[in-house]
Amino acid sequence: MITRKRLAAGVCALVATFATGILPAAGTASAAAAPDGQSEQAAPKVDLVLDVSGSMRTADIDGKSRMSAAKQAFNEVLDAVPQEVQLGIRTLGANYPGEDRKVGCKDTRALYPVGPLNRTEAKTAVATLAPTGWTPIGPALQGAAEDLKGGDATRRIVLITDGEDTCQPLDPCEVARDIAAQGIHLTIDTLGLIPDAKTREQLTCIAEATGGTYTSVQHTDQLSGKVKQLVDRAADPVAVPVATNGTASCENAPQLKPGLYTDREKFAEHRSYKVDVKPGQELRASASIGVDRQTNPDYGVLLRAVTAHGREIVRGSEAGDGRTDLISTGLRYPKAPADDSDDKTPETVCLQVSSSFSAPPGVKTDPGLPVELAIDVVDGPGHASDVASFGLGRGWWLLGALALAGLVAGLVWGWISRWRIAVWRTN
Repeated sequence: MITRKRLAAGVCALVATFATGILPAAGTASAAAAPDGQSEQAAPKVDLVLDVSGSMRTADIDGKSRMSAAKQAFNEVLDAVPQEVQLGIRTLGANYPGEDRKVGCKDTRALYPVGPLNRTEAKTAVATLAPTGWTPIGPALQGAAEDLKGGDATRRIVLITDGEDTCQPLDPCEVARDIAAQGIHLTIDTLGLIPDAKTREQLTCIAEATGGTYTSVQHTDQLSGKVKQLVDRAADPVAVPVATNGTASCENAPQLKPGLYTDREKFAEHRSYKVDVKPGQELRASASIGVDRQTNPDYGVLLRAVTAHGREIVRGSEAGDGRTDLISTGLRYPKAPADDSDDKTPETVCLQVSSSFSAPPGVKTDPGLPVELAIDVVDGPGHASDVASFGLGRGWWLLGALALAGLVAGLVWGWISRWRIAVWRTN
């Protein structure tokens, strides 16, 4: 028994040794520094979009109407908005009480413009609201995107509604995808007040299209707490992705520096980007593809590092089968130091992102799926303990080590089994 425990411990230690050498590589591949010129972050912008349609009269949140609960939550949120956040409030369905659908579906306006917050003025504006008309979510999102235009700041729309859009065929989910395709780094978070199944489905789709979140709200304190959280999240310093456009070939691909980038990739498409790597440096890259619509079960993503002559250097890949929201892969490429220590001539490496998604009939494939590319270039491995310096990132050393470990474990296990059988026969 003691021998078996020691054997198991030895095998686990061997596997752990290799894992600790490899896992940091995968982790660091997804981290990226902010691109040059973004050391000073612009003031984040948040636009709160509030549904003031007739259904907000319903009294089912803590014994009061949905509108009253929303007003109370807004007052609490406005008191807690961080000083550096530029905040605005947009309404939908707040002004037109009639039955003319064309007029009702244009009923959205900026109640308080996005900018430095005057808490008293904002609270006074909210206090004047009364449940009135239709639920034009699509037009309201378009208006909020316009409210937040300009600059490189973090932008966030927080949509609060108790029902689904009543102004089809302008699908708010498609509006959210169009906003994401513009590459303006805008996130839409949605909150449903006592939502039914259709409302929940629509708000989830809107949020997922831009990488936002959906929350179902049943109580006033839950509403105010969630909105505060989202406003604070906008104020947190984050790396703002830079929109880029990859190309079909490496020849005219965009030249990227270390940073975080976003793109759109059509189904079964290849996108190429260039990165310079100097002798003695290591390229670390990861690619993530968001699944913002229904796709067929089998899919995959491939990230390749290729030389200027088309030779593959290293690759990372991931595949799946079933429902997913995100699929990612990464790679590391250490470039050996030059023989001449003064030679700092960089090698242009082509990064190719490929996907193998397909869509069921009736699902739009345009715009393509959102892609996030994280790139970092660091000093290359300088000591033997770094797994990448021995080429383990390409798998050959790891395969050999695991095969050797398996052989040794098999021999030891066979010896122990024969010994136990011999003891059993003797007794």
